[in-house]
Amino acid sequence: MEFSGEVDGVDLLGIHHVTAMSARIQENYRFYTQVLGLRLVKRSVNQDDVRAYHLFYSGHRLGYPGNDLTFFDWDIPPERRGTRSITRTYLRVPSREAVAWWADWLADHGVLHQGIEEVDGRAVIYFEDPEGQRLAIIDQGDLAYPHEPWERSPVPAAYQIRGQGPVELSVPRLGPTDHVLSQLMNLRQVRSYRHPHSPRHTVYVYEMGPGGANAELHVVEQPDLSPVYPGAGGVHHVALRTPTYEEYEEWVRRVRRARVPNSGPVDRFWFRSLYFREPGGILFEIATDEPGFVVDEDPETLGEKLVLPPFLEPRREEIEAHLKPLTTD
Repeated sequence: MEFSGEVDGVDLLGIHHVTAMSARIQENYRFYTQVLGLRLVKRSVNQDDVRAYHLFYSGHRLGYPGNDLTFFDWDIPPERRGTRSITRTYLRVPSREAVAWWADWLADHGVLHQGIEEVDGRAVIYFEDPEGQRLAIIDQGDLAYPHEPWERSPVPAAYQIRGQGPVELSVPRLGPTDHVLSQLMNLRQVRSYRHPHSPRHTVYVYEMGPGGANAELHVVEQPDLSPVYPGAGGVHHVALRTPTYEEYEEWVRRVRRARVPNSGPVDRFWFRSLYFREPGGILFEIATDEPGFVVDEDPETLGEKLVLPPFLEPRREEIEAHLKPLTTD
């Protein structure tokens, strides 16, 4: 793949959302709302496999881009970990004081962790969800980012999760991935550090847009690992933000000109998407900020009922008949 020139004057702004996989969706709902304190802002289905839920959780009461951690509900075996994968999602909190609060909160709720670590100049707590999804609480520092607290969260407003980022990726060789990140996507490699739990591996930090924890990909070069076998407890893809439909169209043209195999434009109703893989096989999505989750629901009742995009609405009865029961009371 050969790329040339600027991306028509546009930059990606940061993480839009991270989409992972769960085989135990009821337990998933309980953990992410009652332990992590996130709001279920959209209860929908996978638009390409309507037998599965697509649940959107957010630390922002309206699901602002960069705040959404989403899950596909599939009856699949657990992930067999390896390279060529998205390996960890960091969850931002506003201060080191908040990180310390989370250390106690997680322990009180039976979530195992090794305490607060200092990684790449930030306070971090590493832990996993009940299915082995690798997560981390991280101090976002002085990052200014829109936040409206969810008043019914069990987590006090001062300590609530502010969104995703950084996101950690594992690749067998850095070079081909670097080529796509830096030449196609306009990301900047700004620093590196030794992986805290695998010192023989180096983590390379790429930032987009204005930078900051919400706009970083941390790429670990791990040639000695076998490839991932995707499954429950793993991540399906990471989506990066573009603010408007106009800039989204510029990205569609850019990816096509580079002759990168891609999905073509996809209208998800709450945002527009473009999907493609980097040479290691990791799936990226470029997604628009607009129009957002409140285009079809009352902000006060987001996530309380199954919502379908207009093109699926005629199939509602069929779709609901094949979904698992999900108790959200």
